[in-house]
Amino acid sequence: MGKIEESNEDVKSINKFPLSIWEVAVASTVVMGFVVGLLLVYLTMPASDYSFLKLPRSLEDLQILSMANSFQPAVNRDHLENYTSDYTVQVLVGYCVVYIFMQTFMIPGTVFMSLLAGSLFGVIKGVALVVFTATAGASSCYFLSKLIGRPLVFTLWPDKLVFFQDQVARRRESLLNYMLFLRLTPTLPNTFINVASPIVDVPYHIFFLATVIGLIPAAYVTVKAGIALGELQSLGDLYDFKSMATLFFIGVVSITPTLVSKSKS
Repeated sequence: MGKIEESNEDVKSINKFPLSIWEVAVASTVVMGFVVGLLLVYLTMPASDYSFLKLPRSLEDLQILSMANSFQPAVNRDHLENYTSDYTVQVLVGYCVVYIFMQTFMIPGTVFMSLLAGSLFGVIKGVALVVFTATAGASSCYFLSKLIGRPLVFTLWPDKLVFFQDQVARRRESLLNYMLFLRLTPTLPNTFINVASPIVDVPYHIFFLATVIGLIPAAYVTVKAGIALGELQSLGDLYDFKSMATLFFIGVVSITPTLVSKSKS
């Protein structure tokens, strides 16, 4: 308990400060790297009518893009599907770069990208694609935060950081189970977990395993919903009571070994 209290005091006592010149330089370099990558993807895409290509920012945008909306011309849907079929590698590379970029810099909207994966690639390929890109993006965010994220985390989420640090310190011996629980349940936002994990000394191999395994159930739910986009009225339809109950059940199962171990000790 003494160590945890001292750790809490250390977190609270750290002054909030802006990024240093070095940290700004690192962040700018990473951003420019992604910008160049996105530009290269765009320039190397085969010639076509790009009017149907648009980063979805809402469910309506996504439905228009995939033409799951019955009021849109079916020919446009065929256009996107044919384009994906003819230029699968280019579409996959572009999808991965955009998804990883959004995950790295905590840009909202990855749920729409996950739905799009289901619409374009089906359940099995879609889940594999989403888990890969989400894990790569989370890992990129983890390492970027390890370099420059400390002042930002202390500034944006001081209370959550204290809570997270306490929980990680208490569960060092069964940290993988706890991280799985966090990934499977909405106890803490995934964005916060990605940024804060290196700050509270969660080892990368545990972070990686928990991310890969823990994201599969939610990815399956979202990708499967993407196959029937026309039936979605809102994002709330993605996670009905049955889906949420299933995710919580899996989360409880993942943390059960920790609880049993504590009861025995």
